[in-house]
Amino acid sequence: MRVGVPKETAEGERRVALTPDVIKRLASKGVEAIVESGAGITASISDAEYEAAGGTIGDPWSADLIAKVAPPSATELSKLTADKTIVGYLQPLTNADVVKGLQSSGATALAMEAVPRTSRAQSMDALSSQANIGGYRAVLIAAQEMPRFFPMLTTAAGTVKPATVLVLGVGVAGLQAIATAKRLGAKVTGYDVRSAVGEQVRSLGATFLELEAGKGAEGEGGYARELTDEEKAAQQKELVEKIGTFDAVITTALVPGRKAPILVSADAVAGMKPGSVIVDLAGEAGGNCELTKPGETYTTDNGVIIAAPLNLPSTLAEHASQLYARNVFALIEILIDDEGNLKIDFEDDIVDGATIVAGGEIRNERSKALVETPTTAGGQS
Repeated sequence: MRVGVPKETAEGERRVALTPDVIKRLASKGVEAIVESGAGITASISDAEYEAAGGTIGDPWSADLIAKVAPPSATELSKLTADKTIVGYLQPLTNADVVKGLQSSGATALAMEAVPRTSRAQSMDALSSQANIGGYRAVLIAAQEMPRFFPMLTTAAGTVKPATVLVLGVGVAGLQAIATAKRLGAKVTGYDVRSAVGEQVRSLGATFLELEAGKGAEGEGGYARELTDEEKAAQQKELVEKIGTFDAVITTALVPGRKAPILVSADAVAGMKPGSVIVDLAGEAGGNCELTKPGETYTTDNGVIIAAPLNLPSTLAEHASQLYARNVFALIEILIDDEGNLKIDFEDDIVDGATIVAGGEIRNERSKALVETPTTAGGQS
């Protein structure tokens, strides 16, 4: 089998799907890699490094399996045929145009976002590997934007108290944000509707914020379930009283395939002191802050800085690519036989769960519902 590694064309995307160390591991399994010239440049990887690892510089779309990071563009979709397989972030629950394009191509498409969250699939969990990077970077952004120190400092001019940081949403990104803020010396508090994560927060030396609204709202796959309208209203009311006491708020709450829940209302922002910072990691899904402007950083009339960066993992492209490539490699391993030939087994629960389309059929029920539902411009539901 041959695997192709195209140069990513999506705006702002600096990662590459496979790195030289992974290509070397694939070669040991009888898999040849064809890498587009310049595919790794923005991730600090040269063509020469790919060649030294056993890869060939050429047309990646001639390969049997295409490894991508961002969803394929319309031009890239036109290069797919029924005899090809594509693996990558495919936005199967939000991007109807991509799902339709994959269906029309007849290709087999596996989405990294759809890999089941099971113990066996942990090595393929790209959402978690990239969320770690997002959580880390969010804290650095907060520290850069905030007009005060994170740690407590004792100086000849007196003692500076440590910054107080609230992390809303304690998944992988939230836990990394908590750990990073602690390493920088801040006094950190974490909040999540899933009461079970409280112990994880405390294990990092942070305080767990307990609210009554939506308490214990565990959902499927380790995610929080979507709260009812009544629970959301009660949650926001409680949070308004708490948020104003913190110097920095980092939000990470997401519900797969849904608009991000609003955790920081306009009233909560109004109650924050000038110089406070909100870093909203849910900007690509609309944002957890009511005043978020996705992709922008701005200061409100009352002096609160709100940052909603997009695609944070791409800002650390070298390490993000290394981690993502290992996730993709782990998935490819179960897609090939002992001789390195492509052999897709839909009886395998991971393969079945990750496959969005195959042979012109949409296999994922939520993706099927997406394309059958009237959509707004751009194919977004």
